[in-house]
Amino acid sequence: MAENIRRTLTDSPQRWLSPKWFYDDLGSVLFDAITRVPEYYPTARERAILLARADEIVVASGADTLVELGSGTSDKTRLLLDAFTARGQLRRFCPLDVSATTLATAAEAIGAEHPGLDVQPVVGDFLHDLHRIPTGGRRLVVFLGGTIGNLTPDEQARFLRRVADALVPGDSLLLGTDLVKDTARLLTAYDDPVGVTAAFNRNILAVLNRELGADFDLRAWRHEARWDAAGERIEMHLVAREAQSVRIPGARLDLKLDEGESIQTEISSKFRIERLPSLLGPAGFSVDSVWCDPDGDVALTLATRTG
Repeated sequence: MAENIRRTLTDSPQRWLSPKWFYDDLGSVLFDAITRVPEYYPTARERAILLARADEIVVASGADTLVELGSGTSDKTRLLLDAFTARGQLRRFCPLDVSATTLATAAEAIGAEHPGLDVQPVVGDFLHDLHRIPTGGRRLVVFLGGTIGNLTPDEQARFLRRVADALVPGDSLLLGTDLVKDTARLLTAYDDPVGVTAAFNRNILAVLNRELGADFDLRAWRHEARWDAAGERIEMHLVAREAQSVRIPGARLDLKLDEGESIQTEISSKFRIERLPSLLGPAGFSVDSVWCDPDGDVALTLATRTG
């Protein structure tokens, strides 16, 4: 963490922080709260697709092992678990998440809801710990919430290649993507009027204070969502309300920041359906089916690992 922070906070011209540092226990709770804010449409739309298509996804995948990357509370994934259970098809469920507390709570609840299911939680980072997911059987990896949009295009390609390398021909991937839409609606989704997203964004500074002994004053930073039209992506920034000096002893950093200077904390790329095969194909996947919600806000793509 110290090495990563030291590099990203000294990048020029834009300082940035990896969004993986959002997800301590409080960050996980705050993100779960974001998914329930009316303006944040992706969760409800993705849930609608799963409600309508879970049985179809289960049959098409032929899987007996379900792996969820960045699982969090596994709330939407329960729709898939119910569909698998109804068909008597599932043997194992492996949720992978960086928050040990959230993961343990969700795994215990799912084990109680599905007696006899082998639940194998893995505390880890989906960018680096794919080698720890269980092998054998026929596997369906789910990566929901449009989380792939938090990666740059190069990172997306590398990540999908790593997923493919962790699978064998016949295994499959269910990928959730948020689609390009009205800019004002996108910005509101990432800057809700209640301020939950702002609290979630500032919490990353609290993580640095706790883990690296930093002295960020959270009140000195405001949340801002921006739309990058060229990259077709939302950017989340923390903007300094005033000039300030910040010490981060654990990363051996002393920062001087000007009023109005920002730290980018997240990107969220939006996708176009016609480009999904070109996203997945070079990694070693063939697209089987793409499902959208009735409003065309988000897409779920089922792709099979090719030989």
